[in-house]
Amino acid sequence: MGKHKPIYSPASDCGDYVVVSNCNLLKTSGNKLKQKIYRKHTQTPGGLKEMTMERLVNKKGYGEVLRKAVSGMLPKNRLRKIRLERLRTFEGAEHDYKQNVIRFWAETPEVIKANKLSEVKE
Repeated sequence: MGKHKPIYSPASDCGDYVVVSNCNLLKTSGNKLKQKIYRKHTQTPGGLKEMTMERLVNKKGYGEVLRKAVSGMLPKNRLRKIRLERLRTFEGAEHDYKQNVIRFWAETPEVIKANKLSEVKE
């Protein structure tokens, strides 16, 4: 979303990408693979299409499951589609964005602050 940038505005997209690798290691609890159903409608009579998570994974991979989960968490406004386009999912560890990654998930702000404080003390 770009909240760390000085040009941040809630009504605009600031252009940050989110890169997710190793989507093939995604784990689900219970019987979600067989029981969770994704539905969409074609807007024609009788046009309800249903797909289980297992079939979606076989067809498009775990990255699409993650994309649908993130889509449900984003605000339902005009920026949703733009923000989803900036989500990059990869099944393996290899991707084209390694040189552009600024921060990894394991580097939370608390860890970064603690590391900077220990560097200053030394």
